[in-house]
Amino acid sequence: MTTTSIFTFTHRPLVPFAHDYVHGDSEPWHEHDCAQLLHSLTGVVRVDTTSGCWVVPPGRGVWLPAGTQHSLRITGNVAARTLFIDPLARADLPAACQIVQISPLLRELILASLALPESYSPGSRDERVYELILDEIRIMPVLPFHLPEPESAPLRHLCQQIRQSPGDCWNSLQAASSLGMSERTMNRHFQQQTGLRYVEWLRRARLLEALVRLAQGQPVLRVALELGYGSHSAFTAMFRRVMGVSPSDYFKND
Repeated sequence: MTTTSIFTFTHRPLVPFAHDYVHGDSEPWHEHDCAQLLHSLTGVVRVDTTSGCWVVPPGRGVWLPAGTQHSLRITGNVAARTLFIDPLARADLPAACQIVQISPLLRELILASLALPESYSPGSRDERVYELILDEIRIMPVLPFHLPEPESAPLRHLCQQIRQSPGDCWNSLQAASSLGMSERTMNRHFQQQTGLRYVEWLRRARLLEALVRLAQGQPVLRVALELGYGSHSAFTAMFRRVMGVSPSDYFKND
């Protein structure tokens, strides 16, 4: 059953909320009557929606429009700082789920908002902080940490198998053979239904699984080999290309 949380925005355009999770925590399927920006200071949060999976690395955030059904799974100790936002606060708030970069300014504004009163005077500093948060939300860069779910049952089953054993050999020819399709047909259907080429989806699936395993404290070499990379350096090169830093440096910062 999906539960719905109701928020009131009579006095302010957003409600800040802080909650710390421990490793292994989860939240069942639920939704909010407002938009949500969940920012993870530490640890990794996996967000499942009906349209796919979203993985929030430390220092990033996930944007969920009002009415989005979702569940949460926690890896590591997660310090979540969340904003519940009146969907009418701005006309151009993001309309789709997305993983976003949280700028240093927005991060500090989110933390500062936790201490703000519910009611404030027009033109006050408190009002300007709330308004600046909404301005920053409109320009958040979108990050490629979404794993879209195909529509057809055969492709969904294939993706489920990959997620269960991401380190197995899943080249496109073998994947197509397991579905009784030609490689070209499978690739065409995959891109039509997910917006990603099959090899891109596979690479992203392995990266998101790597983020979860690294947050659990698993050694980089073990993660690399178990996810099908031939060496520590090959995995590190991929990780640095997407994340901007090496795996060890990324989680050291966390």
